[in-house]
Amino acid sequence: MNGIALLFFSSFAYICAAIPQFPEQEKEPKFWRDWAQRTLTKALSLQRLNTNIAKNAILFLGDGMGIPTVTAARILKGQMNGFSGEETQLEMDKFPHVALAKTYNTNAQVPDSAGTATAYLCGVKANEGTVGVSAAAVRSQCNTTFGNEVTSILKWAKDAGKSVGIVTTTRVNHATPSAAYAHCVDRDWYSDGEMPPEAIQGGCKDIARQLLENIPNIDVIMGGGRKYMYPKNTPDVEYPNEYKANGTRRDGRRLVDEWKSSKGNQAAHYVWNKNQLLALNPHKVDYLLGLFEPADMQYDLERDKQMDPSLAEMVEVAIKILQKNPKGFYLLVEGKWPACGRIDHGHHEGKAKQALHEAVQMDIAVGKAGVLTSEEDTLTVVTADHSHVFTFGGYTLRGNSIFGLAPMQSDVDNKPFTSILYGNGPGFKLSNGERENISTIDYKQNNYLAQSAVPLQMETHGGEDVAVFAKGPLAHLLHGVHEQNYIPHVIAYATCIGQNTEHCKGGYPVPCGASSLTSTLSNLLSFLILSLLLCWP
Repeated sequence: MNGIALLFFSSFAYICAAIPQFPEQEKEPKFWRDWAQRTLTKALSLQRLNTNIAKNAILFLGDGMGIPTVTAARILKGQMNGFSGEETQLEMDKFPHVALAKTYNTNAQVPDSAGTATAYLCGVKANEGTVGVSAAAVRSQCNTTFGNEVTSILKWAKDAGKSVGIVTTTRVNHATPSAAYAHCVDRDWYSDGEMPPEAIQGGCKDIARQLLENIPNIDVIMGGGRKYMYPKNTPDVEYPNEYKANGTRRDGRRLVDEWKSSKGNQAAHYVWNKNQLLALNPHKVDYLLGLFEPADMQYDLERDKQMDPSLAEMVEVAIKILQKNPKGFYLLVEGKWPACGRIDHGHHEGKAKQALHEAVQMDIAVGKAGVLTSEEDTLTVVTADHSHVFTFGGYTLRGNSIFGLAPMQSDVDNKPFTSILYGNGPGFKLSNGERENISTIDYKQNNYLAQSAVPLQMETHGGEDVAVFAKGPLAHLLHGVHEQNYIPHVIAYATCIGQNTEHCKGGYPVPCGASSLTSTLSNLLSFLILSLLLCWP
């Protein structure tokens, strides 16, 4: 009898828990109609296009941030704040202009982070595994580097007199940031310690060395990667007893010391922990190099909050230093899913919880940048280099924990499954020849490996398009479906740098053949027509 009662009450509790919980007001059609009308009014106000010259540009790059990840992060953000989550807005959701970017590499249908970085930073598509070189360069073949180098928007901005910065939660010489300053046929040549002897003999340089030599006056550099800056076996300042944290360079160079020496009497600061960073007065800093970990920075859920700064904290310091320049600035911020610089790593490891929490941290950083800048003179773009084979589904009910179970079981093995799954990766597990029963384990722990369909040591990228969110001057040029390499050309056009400067001579950027008056009249006419159509009885 007791067993039957327990079963009854358990079933009753499950049914009650399964009832969707949402505000009573959502039952009224007026709620949804009013919301739609407010959105429509806001959309109509966008008929006045922002055609200002962009003094500043910020590119937020969520490494591995596919659209399913954006949606899941939105729900998580809401649930972290006590809501059901689905109705929540990410900061990037508030941007008025959205496009899609095709992410393929010249030699790959499903891309990698190096070839894609070359596209959205240098404006040309390239082969997978290569950074800052054209598709004529072949991965790992040193002699194909020379003559095939391509420059990035960071260099275009520096050449135009703007201040420039790189903030990442990976190592500063990882694939994404390295495309901003390096020309390398192998993304894994972090230091000369990772290079084959023949490549060094052939005149190729490691990426850490190029960080100092190619664009020597990058104003702000923050991320991980200390060990690539020091001679082999040099103990790390934070982890002196950990061999894997030791220096890797075979040439004996101490690049951090060289960086400081190269700045002469200028106010150049090197920091390696959060306290040192936040103790700085940004108004008295000309150059900043911050290296907070030997390699990649820690996931935010595991971050030592006393020693390692958050992405938002790094972004705030970077902007305050860069915006002193009256000519403006360009800032690249990488959030690698997860760990916002490590978003990508989290998905590769099948650790969806780590990935999505990092996505929320990136959202916080986007919001912080919005507070510190003006939409009138700052073009902000948020996008991704590629997606992952990450998904969530299973007919979950409103407000279901994003890390929770689907309200159904498999119709083959009659076992439960989480809403979040991967197409492939390390989460594939068999127990006695059958799929693991996740009800016997803690699937909500930080490092739980979400189940995957195909066993792989590392989950793979996805090949679908990624979203591009934009606000600020000329943001409307990002619309529809574009090739990924189009992105830096838009930013250059808006900021009047690189090859796009002719249209700026009159003080405002308008397309060739169009005048400011024509543009204004056209926008006004469109607004009047739309208003008449909507108000017609």
